[in-house]
Amino acid sequence: MKVLFAAVLMAVMTAGCVTETTGNLRPQSPPDLIEAARINTQLGADYARQGRFDVAEEKLRKAVEQNDRYAPAHTALAYVLTQTGNRDDAEREYRRSLALAPNDAGTHNNFGVFLCGQGKYAEADRAFKTALADRNYSTPEAAWTNAGVCQMKAGNLPVAENNFRQALKINPEFADALAQISLLTFRRNDWLRTRAFVQRYEKVGSRTPEILLIAAVTERRLGDKLAARRYEQTLLREFPESDQAVQLQKNPPAP
Repeated sequence: MKVLFAAVLMAVMTAGCVTETTGNLRPQSPPDLIEAARINTQLGADYARQGRFDVAEEKLRKAVEQNDRYAPAHTALAYVLTQTGNRDDAEREYRRSLALAPNDAGTHNNFGVFLCGQGKYAEADRAFKTALADRNYSTPEAAWTNAGVCQMKAGNLPVAENNFRQALKINPEFADALAQISLLTFRRNDWLRTRAFVQRYEKVGSRTPEILLIAAVTERRLGDKLAARRYEQTLLREFPESDQAVQLQKNPPAP
């Protein structure tokens, strides 16, 4: 299961017009570097969404050069650097962003995901809790889910389950939390609860190879071979190249 990562999504902004003049007319206005940084941040975020991280990094570094005090540019650059494996620079960009905007819950959430990926579980948990302390944070269910994923990676399953339940208390149809708690109960061999969470997930989330394999194994454990075969066939048909499909083909269940 992948960890959620809230990418930087900037609102579309309109650049101001700059006109050229000659002769006795007023000379060209100096460039508005603050606005230029905002525009380059937007462009960088757009390229990052397309997976064009090289161009995204170029735009975001330009934004930082134009306005080093624009926190969203540092956050977006940190995200891109994480995706390209430049983790030392990514951490510096996150810390720079938070120094400029220490109350930005979204950046604390993203930094928590980053820290969890580095195995810094305690610091990551503090970052998630900082994000969740902001009552105006628009997607607390995402931070609760991320915190749960991180606790699960750290081996703290009871805390992880509580975090997922907190996410579902806020949004009972939050697919990512349902997927993660399905995985948690699956790892505990809690087949009935796994079935229940998978069924809830299926009503709101897209099929994934992870969920299909969890569902197939769960149904076999519960004795419903027909349901298990349906999940297995769907997995092989829709995700034939996935690790889960390869695993199923290498170790086919008994008929």
